[in-house]
Amino acid sequence: ALGAAGIPVYAERGPHGGIRLIDGYRTRLTGMTSDEAEALFLGGLPGPAAELGLGTVVTAARLKVLAALPPELRGRATRLLERFHLDAGAWFSANEAVPHLAAIAACVWNGRRLEIDYDRGDHLVTRAIDPLGLVLKAGTWYLVAAHDGQLRTYRVSRVRGAESLEDRAVRPEGFDLATYWAESIAAYEREAPRLEVTVRFRREHLRRLEDLIEWRVLAAAVELPEPEPEWRRLRLAFAWPGEVPGKLLALGTTLEVLDPPELRREIAELAADVAAAYGRPITATREAH
Repeated sequence: ALGAAGIPVYAERGPHGGIRLIDGYRTRLTGMTSDEAEALFLGGLPGPAAELGLGTVVTAARLKVLAALPPELRGRATRLLERFHLDAGAWFSANEAVPHLAAIAACVWNGRRLEIDYDRGDHLVTRAIDPLGLVLKAGTWYLVAAHDGQLRTYRVSRVRGAESLEDRAVRPEGFDLATYWAESIAAYEREAPRLEVTVRFRREHLRRLEDLIEWRVLAAAVELPEPEPEWRRLRLAFAWPGEVPGKLLALGTTLEVLDPPELRREIAELAADVAAAYGRPITATREAH
């Protein structure tokens, strides 16, 4: 295995023999390929590293690796940093405040139990948990932890207080963070309530749909026969039905919902309420607001 990894070891027979390392060998970064050097620098996320309290550490480590690379690889890595930037956040959304992320990360790393004050929306709860890992999903941090023998996922921005405990965290045998996260995401998407909607829109308005409807919804759309050639008809599957009327109303006359009829009624009622609100004159009280 060492030989396959590029370490110069050799076998020597005899009573004093064994596996030996070539004299004078030192590990160096010159064995790194150009692709490996580029991947190493592309993988850096300065924003999340700073939130974890590791911003200066990551910067220092990058500078040391850069200095140790041979000139040709150093040039490729520097060029990559100049020309590629990874921004994990979404458009038009400020980063969530995560003041306790560094303290949580320290407990995850050191294997310490953690007591958190967690905002569940309707009330605050205090939990003593075994932190198992942190996940950054589309710019949002999540803490995976065990509580009362069950695996739970906590949104870090909802943690209102975090304190390290003296006890060692108990890590379930065989627990794998990446596997757990993939399975939990799949279960979440599988169990989320869905609504199938048939719509039609003019072909030239496709870009407008792409701006306001999630790309995954459009990617999974089913094309249906449409008698008028300047129009397209699609069947779309939306998660969380309660949000669909307002989302589709935002498209105005760009899109028409054909089915289900109850959704057409909801959108019509919502549009009527909006029209009524804007049809009334502005009163002095409303002007003050």
